[in-house]
Amino acid sequence: MQNALLETCCPDLTLLARGKVRDIYEVDDRHLLFVATDRISAFDVIMKNGIPGKGALLTKISLFWFQWLGERIPHHLVTADINEMPETVRQYADQLAGRSMLVKRLKILPVEAIVRGYLAGSGWASYQKNGTVCDLPLPAGLRQCDELPEPLYTPSTKAELGSHDMNIPPERAREILGADAAEAVERISLQLYREARAYAAGRGILLADTKFEFGVDGQGRVTLADEILTPDSSRFWPLDSYAPGQDQPSFDKQFVRNYLESIQFDKQTPVTLPDTVIEATLQRYQEACDRLTQS
Repeated sequence: MQNALLETCCPDLTLLARGKVRDIYEVDDRHLLFVATDRISAFDVIMKNGIPGKGALLTKISLFWFQWLGERIPHHLVTADINEMPETVRQYADQLAGRSMLVKRLKILPVEAIVRGYLAGSGWASYQKNGTVCDLPLPAGLRQCDELPEPLYTPSTKAELGSHDMNIPPERAREILGADAAEAVERISLQLYREARAYAAGRGILLADTKFEFGVDGQGRVTLADEILTPDSSRFWPLDSYAPGQDQPSFDKQFVRNYLESIQFDKQTPVTLPDTVIEATLQRYQEACDRLTQS
């Protein structure tokens, strides 16, 4: 197995941030470079080792979706072709090729937009406790992984690295973002989820939920940012084996979460994932990529 790229080193570029997965560099006053490393996080904790090749798969999937969107929804992608990037970036092609996106510089909004079409994860835990998800009431009697009557927009705060995101009701998102930006984020998120879910279903994938990030461009437009609709930001379930009332097999990092739960992970201290978990996770990411992107 090839080595995982856990951290990039590009001395001639200004490193702005290392996130859970991405290294972000300044290219010029209008552009940033988003580099998807092979780091993997679960429960907001970055593991000690990574998934070799994962960053390239994430980039390929995001690039597919951005191209699929075309001009329908404003987004930040300029190019993912290393040969179309400035020389200051191209000189690091050995690290960056296939896992980087040159993007427009945006003012990132401090709320993540989560859309849930099915009752899973923290939504299921909340529903079991009080019959709601992010203070939004749901019908009684729903089972784990049941389809919701309508997709739910359930935003969350964006935590600092090492902290945990917190689900918030849509009203709180409006207080944070302002009415106009909050309305645009909710509308675009629900539209994109519905359209992507229909596409994925045609490829044998059930898009259970996903999260988006947004920013504002120089003209004040709310603009889609970061990665979109990847196994890192979404729950992908095989459509042909969907059976509500239990956990579902998945094409995403739920496999890693399940392993960590099995070892009573404290959700704070990074651990080393065994090779079997790394290999099985990579296979799931690869299958998701193949199903979504191959013609």
